[in-house]
Amino acid sequence: MLFSVLKSLHLIFMVSWFAGLFYMVRLFIYSVEALDENEPKRTILYDQFLIMQKRLWWIITTPSMIITVFCGFSMIFLNIEYYSKTPWMHIKLAFVLCLIIYHFISQGIYFNLLQKKTTWTSMKLRIWNEVATLLLVSIIFVVVLKDSFSWIKGVTGFLAVTILLFSGIKLYKKYRSKS
Repeated sequence: MLFSVLKSLHLIFMVSWFAGLFYMVRLFIYSVEALDENEPKRTILYDQFLIMQKRLWWIITTPSMIITVFCGFSMIFLNIEYYSKTPWMHIKLAFVLCLIIYHFISQGIYFNLLQKKTTWTSMKLRIWNEVATLLLVSIIFVVVLKDSFSWIKGVTGFLAVTILLFSGIKLYKKYRSKS
């Protein structure tokens, strides 16, 4: 019963964590683009985006990360004998570590935007947003496929998703430059 509750909470807060990360980076894009506007629109938009970012980051995204990680490691602890021997869990944990690093790099971007200091363009942020998508797809496929995971199929799928995402970004950039 405890394992099932932990698993349910893990999934619920994982969804919240990813939603927060996706929307946060979207707000970063809006903030950077707001800096290109004339006054007073620039200040009004930028300040509003900062309020939204603060609430999203500290009320939803970071607490969701903490609860997701806590529930995940609690499940591992409850079944340490099994999970310590499963290669797919090691792969998943490597992706989760990448996701945690992504989270804290995003937090650094947030802190820089608070001071109106950023070297990130809206295009770089759009690409950064897709890194979370790649991590989500990777984690889900590793967990769902588990022991039937084939490295060749996994790498091929990862590359295919990467190519699709970055092709979409390029198409969007072309579309945006025309309008």
